[in-house]
Amino acid sequence: MSDREYLFTSESVTEGHPDKMCDQISDAILDAIVAREAELAEAGFVAATGTKADPEYVRVACETLVTTGLVVVSGEIRTHAYVDIPSVVRDVVKDIGYTRAKYGFDYETCGVVTTIHEQSSDIAMGVDESFEVQHGMNGDPIDLIGAGDQGMMFGYACTETSQLMPLPIYLAHRLAERLTAVRKADVLDYLRPDGKTQVSVRYVDDKPVAVEKILISTQHADGVDIEGLLKPDLIEHVIKPVFDVEGISYDGADIYVNPTGRFVIGGPMGDTGLTGRKIIVDTYGGMGRHGGGAFSGKDCTKVDRSATYAARWVAKNVVAAGLAERCEIQLAYAIGVAHPLSVLVETFGTEKVPVATIEAAIGQVFDLRPGAIIRDLDLRRPIYRKTAAYGHFGRSDKDFTWERANRAAALAEAAGLSG
Repeated sequence: MSDREYLFTSESVTEGHPDKMCDQISDAILDAIVAREAELAEAGFVAATGTKADPEYVRVACETLVTTGLVVVSGEIRTHAYVDIPSVVRDVVKDIGYTRAKYGFDYETCGVVTTIHEQSSDIAMGVDESFEVQHGMNGDPIDLIGAGDQGMMFGYACTETSQLMPLPIYLAHRLAERLTAVRKADVLDYLRPDGKTQVSVRYVDDKPVAVEKILISTQHADGVDIEGLLKPDLIEHVIKPVFDVEGISYDGADIYVNPTGRFVIGGPMGDTGLTGRKIIVDTYGGMGRHGGGAFSGKDCTKVDRSATYAARWVAKNVVAAGLAERCEIQLAYAIGVAHPLSVLVETFGTEKVPVATIEAAIGQVFDLRPGAIIRDLDLRRPIYRKTAAYGHFGRSDKDFTWERANRAAALAEAAGLSG
């Protein structure tokens, strides 16, 4: 008799969802600034104030709102670079697929309002020169960068998929990706950019045993027959290909497609979007905790982003090393302070060695100061827009450096498991 049986559900959204539009716009602006600052640095640019162009100089906290016919970009930015923000916005909206007014939004005719100012000098001084450096506590150059904010960040990994991600969110992301792919390839030419997916998985003894419910809601052209056309098309062109590639059965699963019966009004016309409003979609679909800070539009000195990436990196390596079947890492930081205030390891009873041994091994193998995270994960690059849809974790893209299990062997050795 099993100890526990339950359903766990996670959702994803397509890149045309209003909130995800905002995340992508914010990250595209970040990428443009990082790339242009690097170009200026290579050219030896020096500002009238005497400061030199340098990717380390960049600070970005960019927020976006979209609604009917309008994009509003705001935030705090420090850079030597000039970036044509309206052009960046329109390029992203066009690439997503909002190219006609009948889709509810049009990249050519939408209004773009920008309201940007510089990062607070009170914040900047603690990030540019950390508490440790200001108080003569350490001469290590890595200590120069203080955390960009206070807060706690979580990372999670488990053995449920090849990418060491929870199965429900992993499948929901793959369905959302596929839904967008068939739209952009005109396989189903009546699809529109906005959409959502959801997968419910049955667990027995905390292990996934069956996919029980699949939900896809997608924006479509007017007049499409949901049961007669849309549902069978999505089963054939979206659901079946995803599950075939993953080698997972969906036999017997309940499949729901546009259960309201109509989804013609979508995108910013149907729902206002904001940056940072899909943080559970961005992470683990609710499996594992979340510190609360969003990612998109934030440069790598913001530990909301970089330390959450690092926490995933650590957790994935713990699982890849065979030290536990499930691992959650919590990191906590104080603004302006380089060293984390705390590091917590939770393995949910799946550990193969004592948790204290895992904690000690992590301390030996990983440096979790912001400067070290930025260095080790190579985060000062224009890589962020593609993180802003279909999850920041569980993807094999080479630029997702936090997804590497490159320190698993060192962890296993430090914990006494090697050989």
